[in-house]
Amino acid sequence: MDQLFFALGSLSGAIAVALGAFGAHALKSRLAAAALDTFETGVRYQIYHAFALIAAAWAITRWPGSGLPSLAGWLFVVGTLLFSGSLYVLLSSGRKWLGAITPFGGLALIAGWLCLALVAWGG
Repeated sequence: MDQLFFALGSLSGAIAVALGAFGAHALKSRLAAAALDTFETGVRYQIYHAFALIAAAWAITRWPGSGLPSLAGWLFVVGTLLFSGSLYVLLSSGRKWLGAITPFGGLALIAGWLCLALVAWGG
């Protein structure tokens, strides 16, 4: 599982950098400032949680008897897809209702961080 999360984190980081460059160059003239800020928020959270996936991979090897690091990794995957993914699709499709999904992604990301904290505290 550690290799999977390390690979997913690395791929997510690469995608976030590519999307960031796309936003800075191709979208700057196509999106309103507020929409570009929203896109940048999605990219920023994606890159943060690419590193979080790598941290979860490390935590799996550090605390092999606990399922919390694996749970954290899956929460980071799901959270990134729901949070950043919903923002990307919202901006590309104009479907405003997707904004209702974004907070669920945020909750999953928070839960992932809490799982890492719990395992470090001996949970």
